[in-house]
Amino acid sequence: MRFDDSKIEEIKSRVDIVELASEYLTLKKAGRNYLGLCPFHQEKTPSFTVNREKQIFYCFGCGEGGNVITLLMKIANKSFPEAIKHLAEKTGVILPSRTIGREGQEKESLHEEIVNLNLRVAQQFSRNLASPAGKIARDYVLKRALSDETVKQFRLGYAPDDTWRTTADYIERAGLSLKLAEQAGLVIAGKEGGYYDRFRGRLIFPIENVFGEIIAFGGRILAAGEPKYLNSPETPVYVKGKNLYGLNKAKEAIRQSGFCLIVEGYFDVISLCNAGVRNVVATLGTALTRDHLELLRRYTQNAVALFDPDAAGRKALDRSLELFLGANMHARALILPEGCDPDDFIKKYGKDQLDELIAAAPSISDYYIDNVLGDGKTFEENRDLVKTAMEFVGKIGDEIEKNLFIKRIAEKLGIDQALLKREIHRKTVRVQPGVAGHKEPVKINVNPLEVNLIRLILEYPQKTLLMESEKVLDYFQETALKNLGEKIIKTYKLLGYIDINVILSSDEDKPLRENIYKLSIEAPPTDENMVERNFSDNIRRIKEKWYKEQTRKVQIKMKQAQEIGNKELMNDLTCQMQSLMHEKKELRS
Repeated sequence: MRFDDSKIEEIKSRVDIVELASEYLTLKKAGRNYLGLCPFHQEKTPSFTVNREKQIFYCFGCGEGGNVITLLMKIANKSFPEAIKHLAEKTGVILPSRTIGREGQEKESLHEEIVNLNLRVAQQFSRNLASPAGKIARDYVLKRALSDETVKQFRLGYAPDDTWRTTADYIERAGLSLKLAEQAGLVIAGKEGGYYDRFRGRLIFPIENVFGEIIAFGGRILAAGEPKYLNSPETPVYVKGKNLYGLNKAKEAIRQSGFCLIVEGYFDVISLCNAGVRNVVATLGTALTRDHLELLRRYTQNAVALFDPDAAGRKALDRSLELFLGANMHARALILPEGCDPDDFIKKYGKDQLDELIAAAPSISDYYIDNVLGDGKTFEENRDLVKTAMEFVGKIGDEIEKNLFIKRIAEKLGIDQALLKREIHRKTVRVQPGVAGHKEPVKINVNPLEVNLIRLILEYPQKTLLMESEKVLDYFQETALKNLGEKIIKTYKLLGYIDINVILSSDEDKPLRENIYKLSIEAPPTDENMVERNFSDNIRRIKEKWYKEQTRKVQIKMKQAQEIGNKELMNDLTCQMQSLMHEKKELRS
């Protein structure tokens, strides 16, 4: 599968990598670079570096790096063709139709097929809502006091309950695949053949991923029946524990406000957004997960989590605290008064009072200690509380958070802080298996001229064929870099693009891969008017260094031949030296 390299370069020239990365991460300017928390590993101090001039990124923490295309592939889990198509649509670059061998027109990936089908069906649900049959759903929306703008923003729709096949019939009429619709969770295969609708008689909530693609649906029943809420099953494009409802719409508000409000349901998000609270997301019928927090950390390290004051809410808080601490996120616990849910509260008291409660919300660890850990009345109860607290503290990785937690527990239970620390340390050391010694990263020695040429080729891949025509790889002295150069030429001629992460994909290649990206980020910007000269100078200097090394080796051999009196060998070596000097002179001229 080969793309026209001129189209790839056109796409790369039109995309601003800082703007692309900022769609998924919060970046801050630092000199000529932009810094943010890495989306590929956990860190407290930003080391994910994006350079606008070179259109590349590199993480000094985990070593991940690449260009606009590889960034989208990694952060959005897209294949190369999917990333190219997405960026082409984004930038207005028209890609020619591509074929694969004799198979004719290339088939879209399953991901794209399902997403496109979901979009078509969501549009039909929206039309249903506006139709006479959708009056029951419109009345419900009116009762919930949602504005037309909010209904449109969240793409609300309606699935009728008249034939059990309204959606299936639409899919068939549109010439779309019912088998694909089954994979997407829209229809269910009947026992006696055929398909029937999963969603019937429900207000429909399309579920978008962080990129705005519709990946699933939720539905609230409008008449009697169970369950009240029905969600799509997990599919090739939808995993509940890895997506948050409303995040695509909330991410800019999250960046601006500096925190995210986490609630439980669709209507909580929609009602709050309807009232002007836009930095809000919800889990999708599942408890908060580590993947949820990894997703949120791209935009903020601060969260306010809404919990019910009942026993289930306390259990959720208990689980969430461990996750927040493990993800190095600063979280606060919000418990609404009078058993209100967010929808009730915002309608009754308004946005300003909610803002006041959010501002006064305690840290989630303080709330845990004061309200979940409880107060021990007897020696036995206090002993159990200490045991529970110690088990929990052992799960906290951050030493500062751990010490703050220990201090609060010691104050609450009236226990000597130093004693509690020693006991927790003793338990931790005894329980945890021995940890292998930390391995220092493998250090590699690379020829600076050779690795710089590789860096330039990655920045200007259209120069790959120049590297081949100049036969500069014949003059490389580092075997690893020579092999890499050969792979780059082969890959470029075959595919029309270069992805260093694919070419250097093994663990053994990691030091070299990281070295190249680190050098690329740290090197000064390339003057566009000097590109040709930079390449020619770099190639010339590589060759000169090779001749210098060959001359040195011949001189050593000549000295040895002279010492042993081997005249024939001396004559051969003299001829070699003259030839080297002549070639070197031609190179300079």
